[in-house]
Amino acid sequence: MEGEIDKMDFSFDDNNPASIEKYAKQLVGKTFMDVIEMQTRDDESRNRILQAYGNKARKGGLGNLLEEVYFGYKANSISEADFSEAGVELKATPYEKKKNGELKAGERLVLGMISYDKPIELDLYSSHMWGKSRLILLIYYYRNRQLLNNLMYSIDYVKLFTPSEADLLIIEQDYKIIAEKIRAGKAHELSEGDTMYLGACTKGATAEKSLTSQYYNPDIPAKKRAFCYKISYMTYVLNEYMSKEKYQYESIIKDILTIKDRTLKEYCIEKVDYYVKQEDKDLCSAFEVEYQPQNKRLWFDLAMRLLGVKSNKAQEFVKANIVVKSIRVLSNGKIREQSPLPTVTFKELVKEEWEESSVYEYLSQTSFFFVIWRESDMGYRLEGAKFWHIPETILDTVVKEEWEKIVAVIKNGVVFHHKKTASGEVIENNIPGIKDTKVIHMRPHTSKAAYKLKDGTLKGDYEKDGDELPNGEYMTRQSFWLNTDFIAEQLNLK
Repeated sequence: MEGEIDKMDFSFDDNNPASIEKYAKQLVGKTFMDVIEMQTRDDESRNRILQAYGNKARKGGLGNLLEEVYFGYKANSISEADFSEAGVELKATPYEKKKNGELKAGERLVLGMISYDKPIELDLYSSHMWGKSRLILLIYYYRNRQLLNNLMYSIDYVKLFTPSEADLLIIEQDYKIIAEKIRAGKAHELSEGDTMYLGACTKGATAEKSLTSQYYNPDIPAKKRAFCYKISYMTYVLNEYMSKEKYQYESIIKDILTIKDRTLKEYCIEKVDYYVKQEDKDLCSAFEVEYQPQNKRLWFDLAMRLLGVKSNKAQEFVKANIVVKSIRVLSNGKIREQSPLPTVTFKELVKEEWEESSVYEYLSQTSFFFVIWRESDMGYRLEGAKFWHIPETILDTVVKEEWEKIVAVIKNGVVFHHKKTASGEVIENNIPGIKDTKVIHMRPHTSKAAYKLKDGTLKGDYEKDGDELPNGEYMTRQSFWLNTDFIAEQLNLK
């Protein structure tokens, strides 16, 4: 370590972005503990730094450590960029690794608080937020959750970053959507799902305790929020600009001029509307897709073709965390497709708090692009498309209540009942299902029943297809699902 320190250059020009970046790149391959060892020369200073920053629960602590210890200035909340003369803002942010080895951002990148106590600019480039985020010194560190000491996290990627021209067009549109909603006195209705890459994320110990008055609508309090780049966008930045794992997804936007006078969402709706009232079989012929109505993916593949994408993912939707779903509406008005939410084990679920739960995280950060097909004499006819995300007013009330009821049943012990039917014995339970809820319910994630109960019941491969309950019993692996009637109501399908 000492040999490495001797080779390092500890001087930089804080007026020059390139010099700042070059100095910062010396951090690559180092841990935060290495930084402390490099920059502190006495035990008293070292112990103070260790006590101040060696806490995994401290938000923003590792970024503050770099500011103070490596770059030599105290963390602050001033309106200017950290390196004001160079116009560079320092942001240290975590990344993680999926089970398949892919890299993903660990959290949103917060760019600055949204002020509700004074007027807000409508133009991105005149805003306080842009002044601090037009050029960011991005420092990605690997948040290895197996390490007990956060100071042992390694710093792996360092780069000056500003969004591409195409991304900036969308970010500019996002900012305007947020600003216009605030100006309309609707800050209490803000949601990350409103926008593509730039979000308005909640801030505070809990969203419920962070309510504050609105400048444009003093009578209705709103959650404290901050401008941020979404996790999905930061994952794209990590892979595209930092690591060697380039995204290979097709783009919906072939020419950025197409979104100069409209939003990306408007452009996507226009592309689908062009084909409205056409039959699925005819569209298969037009797009050279084999017509296989027994294949459930057929209508999803057609939805992507309508957007001009031949693969199963569109770059802009990946960056914006937009999920494409084809919805087939039967002649009786019922939706044929089910909408599962991300899986979670029972033992993980009972440890979660609502605002940190996987359901809340998914629904608050995910938008959907529903492509709607109506049953016809020939098959399914294209009816249109709609972007949708769950309203905050529903997420914070109905969904929260239903989630809490389901979790309570699992915590208190699921009650099982053996029932004989014409096709054999089935095992029922008291977890709230689709008939008991309005928005979300829980039901099996697999068709293979699996149980190991205290009454001696053994059914199926409970270790493979089952999930262990807090009391040690096993039941068929379950998932949360969105209720189809709720989706139909939200999309005005009936």
